[in-house]
Amino acid sequence: MVEHLHIADSRLDHVFHALADPTRRAMLQSLACGERTVSELAEPFAMSLAGASKHIKALEAAGLVARDIRGRQHLCRLQPGRLAEAHEWLSFYERFWTERLDALDALLRQPEPDIVTPSEPKGDDA
Repeated sequence: MVEHLHIADSRLDHVFHALADPTRRAMLQSLACGERTVSELAEPFAMSLAGASKHIKALEAAGLVARDIRGRQHLCRLQPGRLAEAHEWLSFYERFWTERLDALDALLRQPEPDIVTPSEPKGDDA
């Protein structure tokens, strides 16, 4: 059980590491529309194929991308399973904060209690 949790944590670490880079996030967004070659993924960033390949390797290590080699072309495609795992992990915190914010909202919507101020002393001393 502990080993299973360690493996799941390690996978999430790789996913979040890969998603931490804006270039890799943009590549994933492009892959959401369909397969792309390494050249197509590199093009919007004016980077070398070697630079793009390093980003793709990070995405592959995280299990977010699969690469098929067809002749001289390297075709990449999105592997959504790991994104679903990350989403599931984040959903816990979404529920956590939603519950707390809903409780705060309910508290703030409660009518304020009437504040009783002590009455001024009445006396004949004046």
